[in-house]
Amino acid sequence: MKIVVLDGYTENPGDLSWEELEKLGDVTVYDRTSYVEAPIIAERIGDAEVVITNKTPITKETIDKCPNMKLIAFLATGYNVADYNYAKEKGVLVCNVPTYGTACVGQYAIALLLEVCHHIGHHDKTVHEGKWANHIDWCYWDYPLIELDGKTAGVIGFGRIGQTTGRIAKALGMKVLANDLYPNDSGKAIAEYVDLDTLLAQSDVVFLHCNLTAENEKLINKANIAKMKDGAILINNSRGQLIDEQDVTDALKSGKLAAAGLDVVYTEPIKADNPLLTAPNCIITPHMSWGAKEARQRIMDITVENVKAYMNGAPVNVVNK
Repeated sequence: MKIVVLDGYTENPGDLSWEELEKLGDVTVYDRTSYVEAPIIAERIGDAEVVITNKTPITKETIDKCPNMKLIAFLATGYNVADYNYAKEKGVLVCNVPTYGTACVGQYAIALLLEVCHHIGHHDKTVHEGKWANHIDWCYWDYPLIELDGKTAGVIGFGRIGQTTGRIAKALGMKVLANDLYPNDSGKAIAEYVDLDTLLAQSDVVFLHCNLTAENEKLINKANIAKMKDGAILINNSRGQLIDEQDVTDALKSGKLAAAGLDVVYTEPIKADNPLLTAPNCIITPHMSWGAKEARQRIMDITVENVKAYMNGAPVNVVNK
């Protein structure tokens, strides 16, 4: 059986092994192929039966050009870059990795918040540049320092990752509010479930941990920012499309939002004209929340199991049944 990995580098830049996957068939791994539709994608798939991808798109055109393809396995939870409905029509299964980064993504959300509160990276840089050694005072800080104890964290989307963030926020002494379509007992042990308007109005920090849907695209927009506390902090390491980037930029420039910590943007990689690049007090990292080695190993392990299950005629984690 032929297996092609179209964009394996971000999953495995060299610190993991494809060995378990290679036991299942004739495997070809490409570090990168294309992040937009291009002829090279179908060329590289060729007559492979199993295609493994992360962000390389699998379009209707590619599916038609690769009739031997029977399984598209994502090295990720998100699978929107595949035309999964058309794949279903053509008898091609699409599977994903539904749970792998709960701990590291929740941890990273809090790391973004702590960086906003203390600007540790900035101050480390100034020390290495000699500012402390030559300073008139025995200490200094270039940004206001923020204590989180006693403040309110509002988490929009309170599934596994949202609850992980909520638990850490609670450990820091924060009151936690949650907004979710499906409240559950584990969530109730961490947070108080409230409606969206209440969460926006009462939270000092708003975390986004919800799935992207047609209904919540640009959820954080001018109207909803107006409902937030003056000086609130926004943290988003979920999906970049959840915020209106121009509205958030305007709010940061006006001071309505005190700061933002973002690991995702609307179009990735970020474009040079993204307005957030001009926004004050806006920390942006390159969609790396998921990248802990432990999490990537889970992706590798689950992907191998997805391929094995397909080979055994009992596919799992199928998103286009």
